[in-house]
Amino acid sequence: MEDGKTPEDANTIGEVAPEENGKIDSEEENKLNGEGECGDEATEKSKKKKKKKKKGGGGVAGKKQTDPPSIPIAELYPDKNYPVGEILEHPVFTDERKAKQRVSREEAKTLESSFEEIYQDFRRAAECHRTTRQWVQSWIKPGLTMTEICEKLEDSNRRLIQESGLIAGLAFPTGCSLNHCAAHYTPNPGDTTVLKYEDVCKVDFGVHVNGRIIDCAWTVAFDPKYDKLLEAVRAATNTGIKEAGIDARLGEIGAAIQETMESYEVELDGKSYPVKAIRNLNGHSIDAYRIHAGKTVPIVKGGENREVMEENEFYAIETFGSTGKGWVRDDDDCSHYMKNFDAGFRNIRVQRTKQLLNTVNKNFGTLAFCKRWLERVGESRYEYSCR
Repeated sequence: MEDGKTPEDANTIGEVAPEENGKIDSEEENKLNGEGECGDEATEKSKKKKKKKKKGGGGVAGKKQTDPPSIPIAELYPDKNYPVGEILEHPVFTDERKAKQRVSREEAKTLESSFEEIYQDFRRAAECHRTTRQWVQSWIKPGLTMTEICEKLEDSNRRLIQESGLIAGLAFPTGCSLNHCAAHYTPNPGDTTVLKYEDVCKVDFGVHVNGRIIDCAWTVAFDPKYDKLLEAVRAATNTGIKEAGIDARLGEIGAAIQETMESYEVELDGKSYPVKAIRNLNGHSIDAYRIHAGKTVPIVKGGENREVMEENEFYAIETFGSTGKGWVRDDDDCSHYMKNFDAGFRNIRVQRTKQLLNTVNKNFGTLAFCKRWLERVGESRYEYSCR
């Protein structure tokens, strides 16, 4: 979950930069945040390039996923005919924008077919994400540590996606932000935080195949008093997906999301709170091996943002609702790191930092990572270089 601050904003030693600190709502800590991304809990990542629906998802006859899931997705679908997610019609515009008419043009159909291999990568990653997500939802409960939850989830994804260097694997660290922390928290080594019944937890994880990233999240709350908060964010996310499409203006999508989100209110301990869209958190475009590809999808109305979604672009539609002020700030403790995508060559003189950068290049490239993952690949003295 991102706030529009792209990795280019980082300026640190050795190109190994903090991606984001935890995002903390600026109201007092008992104010809570909910998060929704790319539709309901079982909805495929929204690749906002509308297509006619194709058949798919048959899999190998008689071969079914185990419980817990252990069979790699590619083995279930050796013909690469992966399940197709929800397909939406293009929004109908009242002005000169004619995106819907493009799908009937012969050249548009030809262009569409040239992207089939990319779609297969996305769909394989999406099926991995969906399978793990549904499995995690069956066992996540109070009393588990956040480290247990993240590592169990990540191990499942590694098996299902058949992790192989930079060819396929995890796209970014598992986020499990709690309560007033809106996004970008994953437990660092030694973190003993335990999930409690009264918590609101935003579970956010991503996988990729050949750099094609599926980025999706959902909110976990055990206390039914938060049901309206979760409903507000889910409805706002679905609104954003519905409004998205070729030629859709990003500012108009944000206005529609805000209108839906802020039509809700939540009653907590006898007091009603309006649900506010967090103004400085956004959705974003995605490119190969690049979680933030340059465009942001706002979740509030503001200004004359006439930038539009274009053909062959991919987006994460993300919404964040809060009973606080609707504004986040960076926390002091950082858990997500990522190389500056556009950084050029730099002569690094500190040998330890150079060694760490080589490890990052080999294992993560320009994808995000965390301290737990550095230790997993054998690094130990990384604190200085990660500052």
